[in-house]
Amino acid sequence: MPEYILYSRQGKTDPNFTNLHDAGRLDITHECIVASLFLSHGIRKNVTFHAILNGPPNPPLHIQINGETLYDVRTDVGTWQNILRKVIAGKPHPGISLSKTSFEALLKAKAENSEIYILEEHGKNIHQTQLADDAVFVLGDHIGLPKKAETYALRYGEKISLGKQPYLAASCITIINYLLDNQR
Repeated sequence: MPEYILYSRQGKTDPNFTNLHDAGRLDITHECIVASLFLSHGIRKNVTFHAILNGPPNPPLHIQINGETLYDVRTDVGTWQNILRKVIAGKPHPGISLSKTSFEALLKAKAENSEIYILEEHGKNIHQTQLADDAVFVLGDHIGLPKKAETYALRYGEKISLGKQPYLAASCITIINYLLDNQR
C-alpha cells in the first residue's frame, strides 16, 4: 500500500483562511491529495496521504487521509477548502484524521514496516529501483524539504529521482502512481 508524505513548510495550522493559496500554499496540499488518491470516477483505496503542516500558529499538524475509508469528497478546490478548514478546526471527516505528530515521528514510525523514498532530483533514478509494495514517498512543497528534515529522512530511506527536471509535487505523485500501477 503506497503512502505519500508531503512536508508543507508554510501550511497554515489555523482554520481561519479565505483561500487555500493564501493559507500557506495549502493549494499544493490539495493538488497532492487529488493526485495521490483520485482516479477518474474513483478513489484509490490502497493509498494513504499524509500532510505535515508546519505553518503558523500551531505547527506541526499531521493530516492523514486514508483512501479506504475516505468518502463524501470531490476533487474541486472548494470542496477541499471546506474539508481542510473543518479538519484543521478539529472537526471529523470520514477517512481523515488530525494529530500533532511531527514529520520525524511519522517517518520513524513508517520506517518500521515500510521502505522510505525521498524524492529529489539528484537521487538514484527511479527506473533503477524496484519499488517496494509498502513504499512511503516523501516530498517537499514548492520550497522543498528543509535540509534538517531531509537529513533526518535519509536515516531511514534513500533519495530517488524522477529525472533531472524538477516537477511539481502533485506531478511527482501522478508519475509514481503510474509507475506503481504498471509494476503490479
